Amino acid sequence: MTNGGPTALRNVAVVSYTGAGKTTLTEALLYGAGVIPVMGSVPAGSTTTDFEPEELHRKVSLSTAVAHFEWKGTAINLLDTPGALSFLGEARFALKAVDGVVLVVSASSGMRTELEKIWTTIQDLQLPCLLFVNDLDKDQVSWQSPMEECAKALELTCLPMTIPIGQGAQLEGVVDLVRRVSLRSSKDSPKVQQGDVPTDLKTVVEEARKKIMEGVAESQDQLLEKYLTDGELTVEDIETGLRTAMEHRAYVPVLCGSALKHVGTAALLDAIITCLPSPADRAAHEPTTGTHADTGEPVACTTSEAAPLCAFVFKTVIDPFMGRLTYVRVHSGRLEADSSLFNASRRVREKGGHLFTMLGKKYLQVPALTAGAIGAIGKLKDTQTGETLSDEHAPVILPSLRLPKPVLSFALEPKSKADVEKVSLGLHKLVEEDPTLEFVRNPDTKEMILSGMGQLHVDVTFEKLRRKYGAEVTIHTPKVPYKETIRKMAQGQGKYKKQTGGHGQYGDCWLQIDPLPRGRGFEFANKVVGGAIPRNFIPAVEKGVVEALHEGILAGAPVVDLRVTVYDGSYHVVDSSEMSFKIAASMGFKKALETASPVLLEPIMSVEVTTPDDTVGSVIGDLNARRGRILGVTAKGTSQQIRAAVPLAEMLKYTPTLNSITGGRATYAMEFSTYEEVPRELAGRVIEEQKAAKPPVAAHAH
Repeated sequence: MTNGGPTALRNVAVVSYTGAGKTTLTEALLYGAGVIPVMGSVPAGSTTTDFEPEELHRKVSLSTAVAHFEWKGTAINLLDTPGALSFLGEARFALKAVDGVVLVVSASSGMRTELEKIWTTIQDLQLPCLLFVNDLDKDQVSWQSPMEECAKALELTCLPMTIPIGQGAQLEGVVDLVRRVSLRSSKDSPKVQQGDVPTDLKTVVEEARKKIMEGVAESQDQLLEKYLTDGELTVEDIETGLRTAMEHRAYVPVLCGSALKHVGTAALLDAIITCLPSPADRAAHEPTTGTHADTGEPVACTTSEAAPLCAFVFKTVIDPFMGRLTYVRVHSGRLEADSSLFNASRRVREKGGHLFTMLGKKYLQVPALTAGAIGAIGKLKDTQTGETLSDEHAPVILPSLRLPKPVLSFALEPKSKADVEKVSLGLHKLVEEDPTLEFVRNPDTKEMILSGMGQLHVDVTFEKLRRKYGAEVTIHTPKVPYKETIRKMAQGQGKYKKQTGGHGQYGDCWLQIDPLPRGRGFEFANKVVGGAIPRNFIPAVEKGVVEALHEGILAGAPVVDLRVTVYDGSYHVVDSSEMSFKIAASMGFKKALETASPVLLEPIMSVEVTTPDDTVGSVIGDLNARRGRILGVTAKGTSQQIRAAVPLAEMLKYTPTLNSITGGRATYAMEFSTYEEVPRELAGRVIEEQKAAKPPVAAHAH
């Protein structure tokens, strides 16, 4: 790392949608900086930042990779993030670790809704941003129209900094508008040839430069005065003004070129250093603030080595060769290799191992990570993504991210008994690496459920499970966790009498069952008087009822939202036992249930769909067809957010339909809301299906 400290450092995330060219751009920047001898390519699977087998197979980025390198005496940590919405959580954690962003847009694809999603996080984190218009080597594209689309959709004030020389196959370089020079390059050499502005572009360049000067002059009074007096600003003046304007995020400087042809990338490297803030600059203008773990008081992290340690964990990697690696951004203090650390989020001490900086899958060992740095720590056992490592005597917790809820679930079964342990262990580790995954065992349906952000997310997880942990699974749509309840009060007697040689069995109880409001669960009351059932047998009665609740009489689903009262019964001095009263209670409960108007309940989900204006009608029509109730529609930029309550049974295969209706431009989130009665016309069919799915049970004689 450079010795210039946090002022000679830039932490930058490269973000966009899939196919915009983020990974190729990262590769071109590394090539231009002389870090790699030749440019790798995504189709050949030879890039620095795509190296996981699943990425090489699919030819898309599926996780954040870090590339640490130097350019003109400044250290840069470039975070190449995935663009698929399924992996938005990964990209959002990367944004928590940086001080600036390069937003990439392909000239042939233009603006896409994924950019709006990522832009929301960039805005929330108040990150300064550069825009790079890529793919100008393609035919019939322009750099202006994608810039204008982004400016409109994301409400940006764009300031072009470079314009292309030539277009399509004839693209050979860019003009740096600030320095009034041409920069010609190609992928045959990392070197850039600097020259004069082509004659046919001189007028355009002067007009564009005038706009830059007018824009930056507004950022500082003395620059405005100088511009009004002289009608001109020097390169140094413009760079100073740009830095100030970027601190307030007044402008988004726009650069253009072709990552594939290595055109315009040197100007982007310069802009990263000139326009985007260092950790020290950002902390001075927008200090990172956490809360004291003991007092809850706000604490500002200063970008100083002398300050107490405070580091945010933005990624966890479990590497087959390196073991467990924890990626951190150090906000203050100094992190030493093999030191004792304190996880303020969990209040646990950790013993750290070696420290590394990263260049894709290459790890370079370093003795320490100082304030502002990004790196990885080996051997931490308990620390998870989103947590804070700090000084035990000054424990600070930095705010983590609210991650989107998983939207697609699969029930899974290990292919063989030998895989059971591997599946559970492997999936727990994969969830540690990716907190947007969820792995649970559903207590009602007894199924193992893996939930993710989309089909791609879940598919990739199963591939990793097979590759890393050797576990094979079969998957199917999860069962809907139906429940049963009652509509009216009913009573029933349970009498269990059995006489064999010696002691017999005798238990007799009268139960009353009453419906409770939705969501109240189960209540038990004892109203036996006069010792009709001895007190010591009452817990056995409750136990018998609780066991019987597991399986209702309609579809064998758990019974909820009712009160059971034991109010009478009888006993035998010799033959009564806890077992006999447990069985009697179960019998009485089932009998009462039959006359209490039992009904089937289904889970209702609270669903939020964000979709472009032109598909709102189709999405609402589809939700109505799924028995959904539309609760409201709100405008959000160029999109609409539809809120609805929809039965889970109708949402199990929603993702592919939504993608088909909206051309993949919509997203949705859902979470459990309540249970409601299944409509009568559907209940019969569901009950038949549930009974058919249950294995036949051999009858027991009590």
